[in-house]
Amino acid sequence: MAENRKTGIWNIIDRIEGDKIIWMIVLILIAFSIIAISSSTPLLAKMHHTSRINIIYTQVGIAILGLGVILFFYTFVKKIGVLKWISQLGFFASFLLLTMLVIKIRLPFIRVVDTNDAVRALSVMGFQLHVYEFNKVLMIMYMAWATSAYNSGKLRWADYLAERYNWQFLKNDHWRFLIYIILPAMTITAMTLQGSNSSAMFIFLVMFMTMLLGGIKFKKLLPYGLAGILLGLTLFGLNWVSNGKILPGMRVGTAIERFSLAGQDPEEQLLALDEKSKAFDDLLDKVRQPIAAKVAISEGGVIGKGPGRSTQRYVVPLMFGDYMFSFIVEEFGLVGALVIIILFGSLLARGAILVRNCTNTFAQTAIGGLVVMISGQALMHMMINADLGPLTGQTLPMISHGNSSFLAFSIAFGIILATSRMVKKQMEQYEQQQ
Repeated sequence: MAENRKTGIWNIIDRIEGDKIIWMIVLILIAFSIIAISSSTPLLAKMHHTSRINIIYTQVGIAILGLGVILFFYTFVKKIGVLKWISQLGFFASFLLLTMLVIKIRLPFIRVVDTNDAVRALSVMGFQLHVYEFNKVLMIMYMAWATSAYNSGKLRWADYLAERYNWQFLKNDHWRFLIYIILPAMTITAMTLQGSNSSAMFIFLVMFMTMLLGGIKFKKLLPYGLAGILLGLTLFGLNWVSNGKILPGMRVGTAIERFSLAGQDPEEQLLALDEKSKAFDDLLDKVRQPIAAKVAISEGGVIGKGPGRSTQRYVVPLMFGDYMFSFIVEEFGLVGALVIIILFGSLLARGAILVRNCTNTFAQTAIGGLVVMISGQALMHMMINADLGPLTGQTLPMISHGNSSFLAFSIAFGIILATSRMVKKQMEQYEQQQ
């Protein structure tokens, strides 16, 4: 009797070595991004003086490029050791990119880009590189390497310098922990504060979680975490008392304003003011977007208005970015919202399964950190859209408009999928040995 073989697309699916559920999540998110961007961009097209069809073509191109990035990592990263070696350079890459922003570098092919009175991006041969988006991935991978190397005692540079120059303090556990883990985390957080308070807080939390996932005890991290918070508050205070002259990039006034608005009901505040007054106009400019986002969510209902029928996309300038979830609810309703929640929830669940079945501590930490970053940012984005927190500017991963963000998350997914393939092979080898 002839062997029953799978043919066509089923054969292709069967030959996929990485985690098939994560592959499915990635492909659905990419498809969702194209659909959502094509429908939410009237104001984006106007801002860039182009047509909606060009915006759609651009998004399709970025989606193809992002998929190519994922396939690159999935195809060519075949050994944990290679990924581990590259990851130890993550801090230096992050530091270099942030230094370019701080000094406002200007070279023939590289220059800084001023966005909303803050320097957050580099223009590299015309392509805008939003540094903070890539720094999240870089620092998670660095922390995965650093915690793994610290726990195993394989800190080669410290050992080499201690022997070469008789720097005995480098053999001390406290100094090694401080130099390899705490100082890099503090440095990147402080430098990020210069351009984005929300990004600095988010990357600090993500690095803290990655350290915990890497096996660093909470008791050991707590004093440094409190010291980091104290340092951040001190920098905020210096900026505040100097009226923005010290560390002007921190935009403390904006942060305080957003937190104060998040704790109040803007509709009631508007009703208390004269519609013809300047105070009314000023407050309306500040709360127009969160109010419109809540209107979009309330009007979505169960099945939504349908693709291309959103009304709030003409009101919210950043509907395609900071308020993408509310737009999805308006057009696709509760059903669309549940699909998004299930996708990111499934990613978190699959990540937990991979971490549990992985025997390599570096791979465990890298997968855990990246999955927490992606799911955490998605959760933060959805909470803000539902008016459960102050606006942070964090996009919905793989769906919101933003070329740098899309590519950074593509790198993250590429690493997760490449690592999942290695974990699967380890599991198969273990089963064969039993």
